Amino acid sequence: MESFYKSVLEQDEAAVVLCDLNHTIVYMNPAAASRYAGSGGYDLLGKSLLDCHNAGSNEMIRKIVDWFKESTDHNKVYTFYNEKENKDVYMIALRDDDKNLIGYYERHMYRNRETGMLYDL
Repeated sequence: MESFYKSVLEQDEAAVVLCDLNHTIVYMNPAAASRYAGSGGYDLLGKSLLDCHNAGSNEMIRKIVDWFKESTDHNKVYTFYNEKENKDVYMIALRDDDKNLIGYYERHMYRNRETGMLYDL
């Protein structure tokens, strides 16, 4: 079953970076490795996400993780609108089967309308 989940992430065109509760980058999909190639791409695996952000952003990341820990109902926070790329950015809690917090990731939701034709095989 794990290969199904990994396949979903690998095919996502948005960057996906998964972090554990120590803020260690444990997974990057190909889109993330490409997007962050100038910062090291896949070489960022095993490194702290906090090293990639400024002090203000790190403070907010820590606050959000603490909020995730407060309740299993705390799972999504809107963090940013990127006007240049026309997307909303969210921080999402990752939880195990018992709903324990195990990490987090940033979700990019693009607002651009699809330009392809329906069912264009």
